[in-house]
Amino acid sequence: MGGKPSADRVIVTLAERQHGVVSRPQLLAAGVSRRRIDYRIAGGLLRPLHRGVYIVGAAASPLARDVAACLACGPGAVISHRSAAALWGLVPYPTKARPWVTVPSPVRRVHPGIEVRRATIASTDIRHHRGLPVTSPPRTILDLAPALELEQLESAVAEAQYRGLATGGELATQLDRNRGRPGSPALASILDLPDGGQRTRSPAERMMLRTLREEGIEGYELNARIHGYEVDVLWRAERLAVEIDSYAAHSGPVAFERDRMKVATLESHGIMVMPITPRQLRDDRQGAIARLRETLRDRRAAAGRPQRLMSA
Repeated sequence: MGGKPSADRVIVTLAERQHGVVSRPQLLAAGVSRRRIDYRIAGGLLRPLHRGVYIVGAAASPLARDVAACLACGPGAVISHRSAAALWGLVPYPTKARPWVTVPSPVRRVHPGIEVRRATIASTDIRHHRGLPVTSPPRTILDLAPALELEQLESAVAEAQYRGLATGGELATQLDRNRGRPGSPALASILDLPDGGQRTRSPAERMMLRTLREEGIEGYELNARIHGYEVDVLWRAERLAVEIDSYAAHSGPVAFERDRMKVATLESHGIMVMPITPRQLRDDRQGAIARLRETLRDRRAAAGRPQRLMSA
């Protein structure tokens, strides 16, 4: 015979659907009395995180803080800004840092431990991801634009496009609907780049991208795949790859063997691999760029292709 579930079963079942977090209103609505809730708080099964919001048990999901922030902020609250960017995998954000939440404009409650922003968000700008209400990638990028350096913003835009989270058209639409908002000029400048937003994954790659643009060198792809490998910079027509080597990235026997196999495979397919280190870009930029220009000219001449104009 199936009887009424115990209070512990109700609590655990609800928590399993919400990354280990429950709220007092939810428990009351599920039939758990105030006395039973207080008893379990005293016994440690319910650990208060915000007023009326609890983590169930000793272990917490990495997303528990985000869920708890939404529950604490009430109906209409959505994960946004840095927390949303981390949830979408666009910009890293420590899991133990304060969660960011946007609430409807009229709400004025203060929530210690939560970064609360107030705005009316269109339903088209709200998604559900991993069980949480979260701002869409285009809206998240716009919200973050005032807080990021241009290179970081470009990386977030390119990552969203690369992973199919946001198209250029969706980002442009988001921008058109929010002209005049802080960060909109920065986002517009990224969308207007002649080579599009480029995806970088390290400070060394961002330095290389900045150098290529300042030197007027064109025709490249960043983090491009060819013959089963991903290379840092690729001139596909010229069959030239540049790897931005550093000791930290290539130290150790496993990394050494992996890189040698990669170079051998690419060269067997006619792809020349040219290493450039971050130190060369910092300390001998003109020398490194001169070698790159000469190699590009040689590769184009060998292929019988016309020389592409590149500023000296």
